[in-house]
This record gives sequence, structure tokens and C-alpha cells, in this order.
Amino acid sequence: MTLIEQINSLLPQTQCTRCSYQGCKPYAEAIANNEADINQCPPAGDKGIQALADLLDKPFKPLNPEFGEYQTPSVAIVIEEDCIGCAKCLDACPVDAILGASKVMHTVIASECTGCELCIPPCPVDCIVMEKTELEYSPVLAKQRYEAKQQRLIRLQAEKVEKSKKQKEKLMAMMKAKAAAKRA
Repeated sequence: MTLIEQINSLLPQTQCTRCSYQGCKPYAEAIANNEADINQCPPAGDKGIQALADLLDKPFKPLNPEFGEYQTPSVAIVIEEDCIGCAKCLDACPVDAILGASKVMHTVIASECTGCELCIPPCPVDCIVMEKTELEYSPVLAKQRYEAKQQRLIRLQAEKVEKSKKQKEKLMAMMKAKAAAKRA
């Protein structure tokens, strides 16, 4: 296991971006490359910082308040009567813990929610709140769900590019056919 993988395995896999990186793995890479400190992850708290310090043989440092404060575990809850089904929270959730579709009320799968809070800002009607929970999400499952979503997004982007390419080819063929018909 590489150093980056070892560091990443100690992070909570919330993908919350509070550390100023676009997820846990980029933060792990930055730590491994001495570009980030071990105390930038609020969800990890003191326990996570200590685990990183032990792994890297560095002294413990308290959580840097610039990146937020440690909070007890929480999950997102959709206030059903306020949800307009805009679907903006679906894209924002890094682990696909929200179920719903456009113009249909959404719900959060509490056992899969990492408490990252990334679904809150895009909600135009403020129908998502965070509630403390006794549930413990699985960082391993959260990492798997995050990676699966990233692969799906890559696949969808490739399909979009391919569809656009085919449409362009079809349009070019139609234009060539029209130009040939005019010459004939």
C-alpha cells in the first residue's frame, strides 16, 4: 500500500472539502507531498489527526480552526413538505446518499450519508437540515460509493462527448449531401 493510500485510509471519506481539497484522496496526496498539514480535516477530529501523526511519525497538532471545528456525527434530512424536487442536491452529494428525481421529493439514506453538508448550499428552498445521529457510516463504504460515483460521472461525460461527436458527424454528412445536391 502506498503512503497516499495509507493516509487516505485514515481519513473519514466524507469528501466534504473542508480541508480545502476536493476530497479525501487529494488531501491525502497533499499530506504525502508535504503540501498540507495533518490537522486540516474537521470530520477526522483529534482521533484522526493522532492516527495521521502516528503513521507519519509527526507530533500531534490540534485541529486548525481555519478549516472548521469538529462536530459530532450528523446526517442530512430533507424536510419533505418543503422539497420542490429541484434535484440540485443529487449532484452535490459525493456518495449518492440522496434518492429522488426531478420534480419529486428527495430523501436521504441516513446510513450512507457522511454528514459532509455539501447538499445544503445548492438547495434553493433550504429544505435540508443536519441532525445529530448515533448512526456510524462506514468510511470504506463511503469511499466505494464516492469512487463509483466518480466512475459513473466519467462514463456519462464520455457518453456525452461521443453523442456530440456523432451528432456533429451526422450534421456534417447532411451538409455535404446538401452541397452535393446543389452542385448536381
